[in-house]
Amino acid sequence: MSTYRPRRSVLYMPAANERALEKAKDIQADALIFDLEDAVAPDSKEIAREQACAAASSSEYGNRELTIRCNGLDTPWGKDDLLAAAAAGPAAVVIPKVDGSSYLDEISELLDQGGAPPSTQIWAMVETPIGILNVEEIARHERMSVMVMGTNDMAKELRASITADRQALLPYLAMCLLSARAAGIGILDGVYNDIKDESGFEDVCVQGAEMGFDGKTLIHPNQVAPTNEIFSPSLDELDFHQRVIEEFEAAEKDGRGVLTVDGKMIENLHVDEARRALAVAEAIAAL
Repeated sequence: MSTYRPRRSVLYMPAANERALEKAKDIQADALIFDLEDAVAPDSKEIAREQACAAASSSEYGNRELTIRCNGLDTPWGKDDLLAAAAAGPAAVVIPKVDGSSYLDEISELLDQGGAPPSTQIWAMVETPIGILNVEEIARHERMSVMVMGTNDMAKELRASITADRQALLPYLAMCLLSARAAGIGILDGVYNDIKDESGFEDVCVQGAEMGFDGKTLIHPNQVAPTNEIFSPSLDELDFHQRVIEEFEAAEKDGRGVLTVDGKMIENLHVDEARRALAVAEAIAAL
């Protein structure tokens, strides 16, 4: 059984909206972020916290990975959010605007103080210039499991434009991706704002998948299906990967040092890639 956790589609759900939380039970996203931050007005923060914690501790969302995005510790709600989330025991707390590992230490201490189980990890949002500069230490924090790109805030802080090709953001996305891979953690691409622009959304998904992101954070249920498809290996790819493994194993038995599949030279690294792709497909099927 694969230990890989699919995070192709990760959908933000406003935790103050009880109807949205109910609807999320039937949305085929790999993971949900019950949002207490941007999607919640100040006078709804407390009810959102209660509803997010109830949802995250329930068994009504199938195999989806359930997380809670807390407000920052520089807000009136951040500490209480973390303590309540700790008691609820979600898969992770999602922390906005993480600038360094010392901030993650504070978050981790509050999780422990609130009685969070060891399984509750941190998903850190990197969305500020300081966070980008400190991304390696953020990625290596002991409680980190996923890095989340906050591309809207990143563009705002950098005074950069978000164009169709995201050219201005690519160097910073690549820095974060490199740090996540070096630390052995997951990484999610940022949201796409225009929910009516299906073609543009799919193009950005393809770009993120080609860069190496594990999946994408989403703001609308309609974005889930195309994201799942784009971040999944295709049937043709899986067929090729299966043949790579079979041909490689046969070549090893025969003592052949050179191997080609479909005219492509195959080495150990291609076999590793093939095994990973099949493990991803197995984990997706398990959902």
